[in-house]
Amino acid sequence: MSLEIALFPCLSDNYGFLIHDAETGATAAVDTPDAREIAAQCERRGWTLTEIWNTHWHPDHTGGNVALKRRYRAKVRGPHRVAGEISAIDETLGEGDSFDFAGHRVEILHTPGHTDEHIIFHIPDAKAAFVGDTIFALGCGRLFEGTPQQMWDSLSKIMALPDETALYCAHEYTLSNAKFALSVEPDNAALLKAVAKAKAKRQKNIPTVPTSVAAERLTNPFITAGSAEELGRRRALKDNF
Repeated sequence: MSLEIALFPCLSDNYGFLIHDAETGATAAVDTPDAREIAAQCERRGWTLTEIWNTHWHPDHTGGNVALKRRYRAKVRGPHRVAGEISAIDETLGEGDSFDFAGHRVEILHTPGHTDEHIIFHIPDAKAAFVGDTIFALGCGRLFEGTPQQMWDSLSKIMALPDETALYCAHEYTLSNAKFALSVEPDNAALLKAVAKAKAKRQKNIPTVPTSVAAERLTNPFITAGSAEELGRRRALKDNF
């Protein structure tokens, strides 16, 4: 049986994600930006939260861990490199690790750059990857702790996933990213189409998340950069854009 994925806005521009298996009742939250909203979304659907998967330590990704674990006794999984900075963590994970979620294999990729310990959760049979702040539609995470080479290597790992893989990014940044992307690649036809589609969605308050591996390969300026050096140059420009 396929997994059901629920996406909903949290805080100012975060997205919350719930992954649910109807047969077993297992339900995972990817990151916990807003404990109240995540609990409300579970209650609305009649789901009981059984797991929390953290991509990295930033408070808008782990802030609801304690309250949700207390309420549901959910198991908290997260990156091993900064286990002490993630509240209520039960199991730590790194590159090459995997675990079973209701009969579905979940693979871990270590994707440093935004933070040193960042991981993503790839569910092959759901054709889905929960990528936190590593990659966004038309963008990538700011390099708070990592280097351009680390981010380039991390994005390359994501681009090696099957083209149809849905990338569930943690923020609604697409239109902001689009302005910068167009400034460096104004003649990219695929990018122009992607921006028009994103604008139409946001006018109707429709999320632009998820994106896909295939789409980002053609439109994301940090992937079309072609090298870590150019990614670094573009990221520095974006930081002051």
